[in-house]
Amino acid sequence: MNRQTLLHNQLAHWDASIRDRLGDPEGYIRRGMVYFKLAQIPESIRDFDRAEALDPRVKPYLWQRGLSYYYAGEFQAGADQFEIDLTVNSRDLEETLWRYLCIARLRGVEEARSTLLPVSGDPRRVMRQVYTLFQGNCKPDEVINSGAWEGRSGRFYAHLYVGLYHEATGDELRSRHFITRAATQYQVNDYMWDLAVVHCQLRGWN
Repeated sequence: MNRQTLLHNQLAHWDASIRDRLGDPEGYIRRGMVYFKLAQIPESIRDFDRAEALDPRVKPYLWQRGLSYYYAGEFQAGADQFEIDLTVNSRDLEETLWRYLCIARLRGVEEARSTLLPVSGDPRRVMRQVYTLFQGNCKPDEVINSGAWEGRSGRFYAHLYVGLYHEATGDELRSRHFITRAATQYQVNDYMWDLAVVHCQLRGWN
């Protein structure tokens, strides 16, 4: 079964689940994630908003909406979402990086770097190296080399975040090189791999 067919089947499943349990925010979150994987960004945001309307307590856990905001070009909303998320999970390295990416698109890399929040404790060597890159304290090649130590997953994350780093600096050629490789050569069973695929679709890199 190809990816598109699988995703449309998942969409049908969550459509049915929502009809059966209209007041359950989890169904809207799950369907919003499927919409995102289908590159239907406004629809994903709409479902995440519905989940919050049903239960405002989910707001600081809607990191998926922050990613959707980024791809909708709503960078301030994305930065705000990740800041809220970090109030309940201050050690989350990836949410810290996505906040940086949103700020970089709004006000430039220098301001994003100056407001990069401190974080520690991520067990993944490659992600600690990515954080160092975003701080301005290492080179992209060092991240790629670090990823090689952690197998396919490490290579995937290294290529994805180096590509996102280059997008933040306005280097589309390098961004395309690394994110396309992440999506096509290092598939992993992770929402972030779907994000890499969606990134390529939305940028017209297919």
